[in-house]
Amino acid sequence: MSCLFNSMSHFIKEDFGPTGIRQRICDYLEKNLPILEGMETCDVLQLEAPTAAHYISKMRNSSTWGGAIEIQCACNIWNARIIVHDIRTMNNKNNNKNNNKIEFLPLKSENAQHPSLEFNLEWSGGHYEPLR
Repeated sequence: MSCLFNSMSHFIKEDFGPTGIRQRICDYLEKNLPILEGMETCDVLQLEAPTAAHYISKMRNSSTWGGAIEIQCACNIWNARIIVHDIRTMNNKNNNKNNNKIEFLPLKSENAQHPSLEFNLEWSGGHYEPLR
């Protein structure tokens, strides 16, 4: 199972665990629901794979790694604010501490102001861990 979905399962308290989170996100993508404002979901997915259907099929596989697309979908599905801490930049003394955070917000602006769920993930460039 992908470390992203395992990490999210520490905060998304639904009965279906990492596998269910992955499948719910893939269902969201399959319905072509919005990921980014002003861009069709199928167009976003085609930046990563030959077709949106190919991307979703691959993402349903438990060994496929999740990333920013799946994090943004989780924000939209669970009305969540997710902050990803890039630990690769944290050790750089010339870097501002705020530069190591990537904030994901629900797509709808009214939800972004009042997310019902907020959590932090650590990212090393190839691995996610929950920050508790």
